[in-house]
Amino acid sequence: MSRINTNVSSLTAQLGLARSQQTLSNTLQRLSTGLRINSGADDPAGLIASESLKSEIAGLNSAVSNSQQANNVISTAEGALNEISSLLINMKQLTVQAANSGAMSPAEIAANQLQLDSSVESITRIANSTTFAGLQLINGNLDYLTSGVNTTQISSLGIHQANFGTQPTMPVKINVITSAQTAGLAFKSSAITSSVTLQITGSEGVQTLSFTSGTSVSAIAFAINSLNDSTGVTATMNTPGNVTSGITFHSSGYGSKNFVSVVALKGTFGTVNASGAQVERAVGRDAVATVNGTQVVGDGLNLSVNTGALDMDMTLSQKFGAGNTAFTITGGGAMFQLGAAVSSNEQVSIGIQSVAASHLGDSSLGFLSDTITGGTASLASGKAATASQIIDEAITQISVMAGRLGAFQKNTLETNMNSLNVAIQNVTSSESSIEDANFAQETANMTRAQILVSAGTSVLATANSTPQSVLSLLQGH
Repeated sequence: MSRINTNVSSLTAQLGLARSQQTLSNTLQRLSTGLRINSGADDPAGLIASESLKSEIAGLNSAVSNSQQANNVISTAEGALNEISSLLINMKQLTVQAANSGAMSPAEIAANQLQLDSSVESITRIANSTTFAGLQLINGNLDYLTSGVNTTQISSLGIHQANFGTQPTMPVKINVITSAQTAGLAFKSSAITSSVTLQITGSEGVQTLSFTSGTSVSAIAFAINSLNDSTGVTATMNTPGNVTSGITFHSSGYGSKNFVSVVALKGTFGTVNASGAQVERAVGRDAVATVNGTQVVGDGLNLSVNTGALDMDMTLSQKFGAGNTAFTITGGGAMFQLGAAVSSNEQVSIGIQSVAASHLGDSSLGFLSDTITGGTASLASGKAATASQIIDEAITQISVMAGRLGAFQKNTLETNMNSLNVAIQNVTSSESSIEDANFAQETANMTRAQILVSAGTSVLATANSTPQSVLSLLQGH
């Protein structure tokens, strides 16, 4: 049927050509951008999934950056602690030298004291000047803040980690079930009735003492106490001021690691324990307590708790028996965002205590600042032994702190970065499979579309020329 008003064949060819040109246009756009999805119309569901994955990738990349920066903060603090440790080791050497007073002149001891003063000043200076991008690291600025700590019950407190979650503060409730005790053996008489040779043994060592018949217990106690630093054993009257009450041998320290042994190598010397049983050896007792419901068996007076919410060390006062005490952690600490989501599950917190000279040591021994000239533990005043004990405690504190920071760096930060990098790789792969163009497929589609456009153009030309056949009919008349 020949018509000239409506060329259906041309319309069909035009429609096919338009589709081919649209396909070619889409293919060229994908090849030029490298993306399969260039607008929501390309793949609505894919676009939603792709944008969600992009958001997750951005969060993961920020988390890796945060972890790296936290790692740099910890490395800076640890480097400063290493310098302080070196200073403390040198101070220990100077103190031991100064104790050799029989071979060192007062001028040499004064020279050692001068170096000690300089080292103490340097330690405080390092504590105050160690910063990262303006953030003070080891001067106590990153320590946790507390309120309500009863210092007559808790003599020292170190909070290493506290996860507040959604709460602004954290209450800490301590119930001491069993108090810590020193080891103790009692001698009930006022004097010995026959000559005796005693072997006194404690956690610090052993000494042998001989006493003649009739020696009073006060004289025995004096002899024991004069050797306390070499045995770790002290002696006190069973009833203060009453020599007839006898004496009790105590370990210097608290807990099961401390003991007292009184053995008569010659003669008779009967001692009894707290239960009245005749024994030659007694062991101390560790404190047992609950901290926020978690039972803790201490090391003497020292309690340590490490849960998901709280990592803390404390030392109970010697006068604090069984009972309750409480305080509140009100804030502080260094909080690091280590995950892609801002929530307590992906945040960690760590406390870094001050390492200034006035904080290194403890209340019973003294602090590092006491070793300077004019201090209660200076070399110039003949207190080399006390200074040495304070320095030993400071060395332990610095090494423990450095160890904690190193463990946090290795086991938390570095492992977190490794995990995040794996997650980034997998999420990026998923996002790529949704959004990125497959060049092999798109190249084939382009070739097909080019052929169809060429064919469609040729067919359209043919279709457009078809009505001209009507002219032959008109020419026949």
